[in-house]
Amino acid sequence: MDETQKQNKIRRVVTGVIISLVALACLFLGGIPLVGFLLVIIFLGSIEYVKILRTKGFHPSLTLILLTDIVFALLIFFRRFDLLPSIISLAVMASFLMVLFMGRQPYIVNVATTILGFLYSGWLPCHILLIRQISSDRINAFQIGINEGLWLVIFVFLIVVATDIGGYYFGSKFGKRKLAPVISPKKTVEGAIGATILALIVAGLGTLYTQLTLVEALIAGLLITISSQLGDLSESLVKRDAGVKDSSNILPGHGGILDRTDGYLFALPVAYYFFINFAYGNNIIIEFFKYIQGAIHVYF
Repeated sequence: MDETQKQNKIRRVVTGVIISLVALACLFLGGIPLVGFLLVIIFLGSIEYVKILRTKGFHPSLTLILLTDIVFALLIFFRRFDLLPSIISLAVMASFLMVLFMGRQPYIVNVATTILGFLYSGWLPCHILLIRQISSDRINAFQIGINEGLWLVIFVFLIVVATDIGGYYFGSKFGKRKLAPVISPKKTVEGAIGATILALIVAGLGTLYTQLTLVEALIAGLLITISSQLGDLSESLVKRDAGVKDSSNILPGHGGILDRTDGYLFALPVAYYFFINFAYGNNIIIEFFKYIQGAIHVYF
């Protein structure tokens, strides 16, 4: 390893440690600190997204994306979930109006990439707030203390980290068969399998600090690691299509914000909907069979 590689490795480690400490502090504090941290991530990620698309000659509206994403975060913080469908509908219509009044070619692609922008770089990461609010029934400026929502966010983060570590180690040691050669040539089937195995081990340990049963933890772990790997590939798809290597160079040794959060963008929503629909809420499968049973009773 030459001197340049050593310096890059040191920068990567230092950057990773600093980001992790800041993220953990904001997660622990919850409330306003977590919203602030999330908005910084969304702001930087949205800028990267728009810059990538502009290399393709597309012009999504960064202003509309950021405004919509801020509203998403604030509505979730104040638990006004009833307004979210209205905001999404208005933002979609505004995307069309933006093109109508700006008149910049290509028209429909600018509409589509704007809508994708506020959903991808804003709505998806906002699910971290939703998970953090699990087991909390009121609005708090700070949520200092240990509760189930905090442990569940940590559960998701540890599984995504395990996925990255397992994929890198097993891929570099045993990788032979390409997983997605056109989109991400370095990823291998062996790496994906290794990532899944390590993620499931970490998920099983989640029963020690969450209220998840072993079966629930393993199912959640499998869903999270698969969605994390798909999120990684999806961001690679965007970059490959635009012909860029990294989303930016804002993080020394790591690339851009999207490069570091791509796995979480898919993992957080999948984890949240599993938690509320199966582990901590009404099990939708059980509710479905109850509905069928009730329908049979009514008609027969």
